[in-house]
Amino acid sequence: MISPQRRQEIIDALRRGTVPKSSLDAFAVGLERFESALDEELQKVASGGSVFKAVRGEYGCGKTFFARWLVERAKKLGFATSEVQVSETETPLHRLETVYRRLNERLSTADTAQGALRNIVDGWFFTLEEDVLAEGAIDANDEAKLVARTAELLEQRLTKVTEAAPMFSAALRGYRLAQGSGDQAMADGILAWLSGQPNVSANAKRFAGVKGDIDHFGALGFLQGLLTVLRDSGHPGLLVVLDEVETIQRVRSDVRDKSLNALRQLIDEVDSGRFPGLYLLITGTPAFFDSHQGIGRLEPLAQRLHVDFTTDAKYDNPRAIQLRLPAFDLDRLCLVGTRIRDIYLQHAKSSARIADRCDDQYVRSLAEAVTGKLGGKVGVAPRIFLKKLVADVLDRVDLHEGFNPRADYQLTIGDVELTTIERHAAAGTSVDEIELEL
Repeated sequence: MISPQRRQEIIDALRRGTVPKSSLDAFAVGLERFESALDEELQKVASGGSVFKAVRGEYGCGKTFFARWLVERAKKLGFATSEVQVSETETPLHRLETVYRRLNERLSTADTAQGALRNIVDGWFFTLEEDVLAEGAIDANDEAKLVARTAELLEQRLTKVTEAAPMFSAALRGYRLAQGSGDQAMADGILAWLSGQPNVSANAKRFAGVKGDIDHFGALGFLQGLLTVLRDSGHPGLLVVLDEVETIQRVRSDVRDKSLNALRQLIDEVDSGRFPGLYLLITGTPAFFDSHQGIGRLEPLAQRLHVDFTTDAKYDNPRAIQLRLPAFDLDRLCLVGTRIRDIYLQHAKSSARIADRCDDQYVRSLAEAVTGKLGGKVGVAPRIFLKKLVADVLDRVDLHEGFNPRADYQLTIGDVELTTIERHAAAGTSVDEIELEL
């Protein structure tokens, strides 16, 4: 049995039609085959290694779910994590400085849901101070000497990073000095610059001894610095998810080429060992990985990511650089539905009524009905099916004693509640439904 809070987080997210941000292990189905290999890779990263992984799957097969499920496993090991959605306008892949900024905005740890950079940096300085005091040469009450020695230790810890990104250590030093002098506004400005934010005041930059903004190449050096800070503050690694990378297929050809080259650069940098403690995961559709409008457009990238998927999926290698997520079938969809129902039952006042009126047979009939409304495409159905199950059926049975879904509920799905891909699946399920202009 899960806690009332975890239960509520799951149910609330599904009621909204979104993927829950946590507790995904409670209803994950079909991911067992990947657990051992992924845990080994996380341990490798925690030991100072680095991993690049690509996940492919059609819409609805659970790529975002898979990514968040892996995020949860990483957090249980003490990792910091960040989920970045690649976008043509908000987060273009060819501009790594923007990716770095979004990474920091969504940086998360087990005790901080988002924007965890400040806590991580402050925790790092606290660790440095503890190491300085452990030396026994400086009195804990001597603030000036403590700050000075901490700065020296900072430089020692960031020696390698300083060579690649000297402004990273300069900004950290400036942040520490601003905090030590009680100038919180100055410290906030420096931390904002360190996280890649634009339009930081000139005073904050001058105080820290830095210039300009972080650029495409500087972002890689700053990522090295962030990994060092994470490791020294007690986090064994950083898991970064770049979701929906296939969106780069929709941009201009020159921008697409730059984006693909940026992806190739990231893979090569990870393989070279430049980012110890980094697990980088990307997700995309099979068309992106296989077509000449996607990965195939850049031959060196296609070579790095190629995996033979012509064999039976049950023999796939989870250690390969690219994973294939299995498509949903009706049995798997029903299994997820019954698990969600069982989670809903926990801590519910009307659990007996829910168990009686929403048994496995009813859950299956609802799954079949939703799938039928979507042209029989099971892979497109999970999101809307779970939303209908929770909001239209389980909630009503729980709230109204007389409500029986078999007699009182008829499934309807409106265009407004569907995503574009779901809408396409629902449209034109028969020739009679196609409107012609006469």
